[in-house]
Amino acid sequence: MSDKRFIDTNILVYAHDATAGAKHERARALVESLWEDRSGVLSTQVLQELRINLRRKANRPLSLRIVREIVADYLAWEVQVNTGQAVLEALQIEERYGISFWDALIVAAAASAGASVLYSEDLSDGQRYGDVRVVNPLR
Repeated sequence: MSDKRFIDTNILVYAHDATAGAKHERARALVESLWEDRSGVLSTQVLQELRINLRRKANRPLSLRIVREIVADYLAWEVQVNTGQAVLEALQIEERYGISFWDALIVAAAASAGASVLYSEDLSDGQRYGDVRVVNPLR
């Protein structure tokens, strides 16, 4: 079993949104532990969504300069690039499990990276997608 841990956008947003209360504290602690043990994995999709959410949807939107620094920091992690093949895999996952295409693309990226855990608030806690198990760290 892999020690890689894939993190979904929503958890990263909470980690950087100080107005999110207890969710912020839990997400921040998780992100810090992923930095410490160097097990964090994300995808280009996650980085793109993070940019949108921190700039437009956060209670206190961050400046473009700050968001650029955050994204640049996460480039130190393993980053799965969403290729054409990843899109095809996501379409299969979408059909098989009946989840949204965007969630399926996250699952496909986690699987492609060899991650055993996918931290997400959006997907069902405990759900397995092949070798990838969803964990909601905010519960």
